[in-house]
Amino acid sequence: MESIELPPGDLSAAIAAVPAGAWAVAVSGGADSVALLRLLHERQRRQDDLQLHVVHLDHETRGRESAEDAVFVGRLADTLGLPCTLETRSHIESTMDGVLANPSARYRAARLELFGRVVAREGLAGVVLAHHADDQAETVLLRLLHGGGLRGLAGMRAKSRIGGLTLLRPLLEIGRQQLRDALAARGQAWREDPSNQSPKYLRNRVRQLLQRHPELPPRLLKLARALSDLRQWSRRHAPQLAPTFAARQLCDVPRLLAREAARQWLVASGATQRKLADDVLDRLLAMARDAASPARCQFPGGLNVRRKQGMIFFER
Repeated sequence: MESIELPPGDLSAAIAAVPAGAWAVAVSGGADSVALLRLLHERQRRQDDLQLHVVHLDHETRGRESAEDAVFVGRLADTLGLPCTLETRSHIESTMDGVLANPSARYRAARLELFGRVVAREGLAGVVLAHHADDQAETVLLRLLHGGGLRGLAGMRAKSRIGGLTLLRPLLEIGRQQLRDALAARGQAWREDPSNQSPKYLRNRVRQLLQRHPELPPRLLKLARALSDLRQWSRRHAPQLAPTFAARQLCDVPRLLAREAARQWLVASGATQRKLADDVLDRLLAMARDAASPARCQFPGGLNVRRKQGMIFFER
């Protein structure tokens, strides 16, 4: 099956965009993360401005093949002379407070837990991930199918923070095939995960759809860039709300800015950002704009919000 063809991005500029310092590099063993590691290592040797630590989580979903992925990553790190942390999902989950039922969310939580531990233990700035332009196009289409709003359709960000952990994605303008070409030029092998072709998973079906319609990914990326610009504009221009604020402050601005103001207010007080979808934010807007709406409402993170005499605040 042919790869999605995207206009070539500036691979050198993408690698140069990673700030100097000490970083974890998430390496699954697949082509994308192996290419990222090789390119960052070349910069490290050339400029001596990076300190890299390889991190791999064995998800234990494919038995012996999963274990062999870990062996491959460990040997690659040794060949490059880089420190490496290899862990299994079962070990990480055994030390976590809770385990999610949804497999995708569960694996993501385990990865973030491992990344956070390695970053803290080694005194690193954060973790560098190999998400690329094709991944971005898939993500935007998936979020569109799930009814995503402005923030979701803007796609993944080149830099983000989750629970205090910094995530870098320097390859979001680089296509999948471009990374494979870079590996071929270096004679570097990688591991293939057969489950990436299974129609059992929605993301795989979306990937296959985009491969059949190569005109779609560039348009999805254009949409993501435009909405990312709009997201940044809304963050700059949304009203800043005090811990206790007048309800009218969310009535006198367009819904786009009111939602962003509500999001920032909830996040600042400890709300779970990933759970603040538009319909959740609209509950706060309703409290501000409709006096007949309930005067009390609970938000993600266990936050209880109250409206009284035209003021909105948290109930402790």
